[in-house]
Amino acid sequence: MSYTFTKEERLCSKRLIESLFRNGSSFVVYPYRVVFLYTPSKQQDVFPVQCMISVSKRRFRKAVDRNAIKRRIREAYRLQKSDLYNFLQEHSLHLLLAFQYVGKEEEPYTMLYQRMGKVLTKLKDEHTQIFMGEAD
Repeated sequence: MSYTFTKEERLCSKRLIESLFRNGSSFVVYPYRVVFLYTPSKQQDVFPVQCMISVSKRRFRKAVDRNAIKRRIREAYRLQKSDLYNFLQEHSLHLLLAFQYVGKEEEPYTMLYQRMGKVLTKLKDEHTQIFMGEAD
């Protein structure tokens, strides 16, 4: 598995973003709020996940701070996405994802990395509960 984060993996389409926030589900693993929407995979889908990352302009006034946080989130996701990709390809699904940073201050990268692992595990568990009928 390649540890890249290409343009095709980024969620840019206004139509898809709108449907994600209208029809998607969400959960919070501090400092992230994650909005997700599972869709059946199409044959032309090269990447099983498309994601976007946002940081509140109200909490972080300086673009430098917002960009630094987004860069750290992107890096934490990029290094841990392979398990999620394998899981989605097994179940032939496509996932739309939005990571929203809800922390009030900048967190260290180690914490962001650790919490990203929890988020990706929870996404797999959510799929299992919703689609496979397994409840805790």
